[in-house]
Amino acid sequence: MSNPETAMEKPRRARVDEAVDHESAPEKLERKRDYLEGFLQKKPEGLKTGEPGGDLYEAVVAALKEIYDPEIPVNIYDLGLIYGVEVDDEADCVVTMTLTTPNCPVAETMPGEVELRAASVPGIRDAEVNLVFDPPWGPEKMTDEARLELGML
Repeated sequence: MSNPETAMEKPRRARVDEAVDHESAPEKLERKRDYLEGFLQKKPEGLKTGEPGGDLYEAVVAALKEIYDPEIPVNIYDLGLIYGVEVDDEADCVVTMTLTTPNCPVAETMPGEVELRAASVPGIRDAEVNLVFDPPWGPEKMTDEARLELGML
């Protein structure tokens, strides 16, 4: 029936205790956290402070995120009212913004508040606000965080 010369031996089964990687799941997870933490905190090299990601630029954006639309419980940056923030080499800041409508009740006060907040950022020498209505503001300009806050996501 079976010839001993042609019969093949069954391969040996692998055992868990013979595994090469003896690192526990918590140890492996902790190592990944350390790596990601350092990676996420590292800033690009050669970045000027007035460029997106730079200290001065990000400080101005953070200041603008503290201003809330009086009718909508979302800050004006996440609402999409800020079209641009420019900080030049002399630490002058220009904020280009719009309002939800030209007839907005805060049309007279909001640009002044934006200018004051941007100018109050340490390191900013002067701030200016350009109020534009082209392109017109629309709900699609809101961040996902703003949509979530307003129940639109």
